[in-house]
Amino acid sequence: MINRWVILFVLFFARTVMAFQYQSVAALSPFVADSLALTVADIGILIGLYLGPGILVAIPGGTFAARFGDKRVVGISLVLMLIGAVLSLLAQSWEAAVVGRVLAGVGGVVINVVMTKLLVDWFLGREIGTAMGVFIASWPAGIALALLILPFLASMGGLAVASWFVVGVVALALFLFVLLYRVPPGAAEGPSEVQVARFPVFALSMAAAIWAFYNAALAMVFAFGPLLLDARGLDIVTASAITSVFITGVGVAVPVGGILSDWSGRRDLLIGASLVGGIIALLGGLMVPTGALTVVFAVGGFVFGLGAGLIMTLPSQVLAPGARSFGMGAFFTVYYALMMVAPAIAGGMAERSGEAGVAFILGAVMLVICLVTLVLFRRAAARLAM
Repeated sequence: MINRWVILFVLFFARTVMAFQYQSVAALSPFVADSLALTVADIGILIGLYLGPGILVAIPGGTFAARFGDKRVVGISLVLMLIGAVLSLLAQSWEAAVVGRVLAGVGGVVINVVMTKLLVDWFLGREIGTAMGVFIASWPAGIALALLILPFLASMGGLAVASWFVVGVVALALFLFVLLYRVPPGAAEGPSEVQVARFPVFALSMAAAIWAFYNAALAMVFAFGPLLLDARGLDIVTASAITSVFITGVGVAVPVGGILSDWSGRRDLLIGASLVGGIIALLGGLMVPTGALTVVFAVGGFVFGLGAGLIMTLPSQVLAPGARSFGMGAFFTVYYALMMVAPAIAGGMAERSGEAGVAFILGAVMLVICLVTLVLFRRAAARLAM
């Protein structure tokens, strides 16, 4: 029988590759812009288009997995990511780049929804906090790796070399998932009946809003950090490397936050501290000298990342088991909607103002919204518990 930690590795790697592919446009933004004659606003639209399909496919993706089988749906979704990567590699026009990006995004958003359920299936009642922390850390890990690897490859061999690397890692994720993933012991391997149970709309909406605004604020850093530092006189490789320090700090902190929460029981305090730390880091990133940015981003990213896994557990506090598949689809729909429009809005604001730093200010505002929404969620959850 396959070990559940091997399953966690497979899911972690696939989601890391999803984040890597998502970040590829931002990490290679100067090269992509030159290749297709794009503006900063165009780059923001391309970034948002990857997660944009989630508005339409998050809920159907979860129900299709229940109807046709989790492994089959995830496998097909990874194939879509691979086809999208190849189309993006071959794109010679804006329209072709959009098609490749959207197709890859459809696959990416489905695996994100379904793999979250697969993780719960394997670890529910057994190290679920640790497993979820590790799983959520895959997103910043993929972002950081893209920022470190892709600009270097493009500077050495051109955009095509970096794009072929993206194709290769997606293919590897597909191979490992098909080869190694198994359903949990006692679970049905084939299709199952789709069940939609009643779930608390307001509380779930608040949890989804927190997760969406939290991630959109993070997107302001990894999507526009390289452009901001490039405008301040750093070369793109150095700018991307410094930006990746923030994302690396987030990735390291995610499982630490879960451990601290399990040990102290102060979940909301840790979430609040991470949000305040993120606000300070984003605003500080605009004001400190470039020589101090590495330290500011490292500390700020770590504090910011402490709350990620804890926020992701909020839906489980208000969703009954029968509502989990449909409820998580709805949860991710809100997340994908904001993640599609936020980079485009920030890119348009940066284009009009001539300052990429506007995106950082917008990110800080989003984190303030998270603090307010957390209070509303906790009140709604308390009413449900009565």
